[in-house]
Amino acid sequence: MGFGDFVLINRILILSPHTDDGEGSAGGTIARFIEEGKQIFYVAFSSCEKSVPEGFPKDILKKECLMATQELGLPKENVRILDFEVRLFPEMRQEILDSMILLKKEIKPQLVICPSSYDTHQDHHVIYNECVRAFKLSSSIWGMEHPWNNISFRTSILVELKENHIRKKISSLRNYDSQSFREYFKEEHILACALLRGMEIGKKYVERFESIRIKFNI
Repeated sequence: MGFGDFVLINRILILSPHTDDGEGSAGGTIARFIEEGKQIFYVAFSSCEKSVPEGFPKDILKKECLMATQELGLPKENVRILDFEVRLFPEMRQEILDSMILLKKEIKPQLVICPSSYDTHQDHHVIYNECVRAFKLSSSIWGMEHPWNNISFRTSILVELKENHIRKKISSLRNYDSQSFREYFKEEHILACALLRGMEIGKKYVERFESIRIKFNI
């Protein structure tokens, strides 16, 4: 995909296995794409009610996800949260694939961003596999980096971010009060990852992705 081809990409679908995965891995890129006028659609496949910490309402992650994605600039109508049960995605593979096929018909994304092929989390790996099945003929596909789930990673795509993009990502993730105990939600972790990736191409802030499928339009 050359630069000219990417400029023409205006419909982008984020497939986030759980609420927060899309923002945690690609929040800066989402903010940049929205700033550039691209249409972004976000689907989380689970609100992880079984994993909600004690003291929070069971639906808290749904509310936090809506606030976080709006912080990035996503309109509420472009965000969906499905009800697949956390950690049981392998048992629901066909239903997940069916939901993706419906999304493909409805949204017709030119680019789909999903977990990478290197992701070791069982739910993330199912979303990766079913994304490839659903979108391999219709869309380009990028794999998000989740450093806490990866043993290794093939860097194929590096997206340069400005200060305001990375700050929007940090502000977005602050909406996840129920997840604030996680190290990868902390500002210093987010900045450290973006700065380290930036060193790879001599820029300040970068998010990186795996190139899973590149589709040239004629």
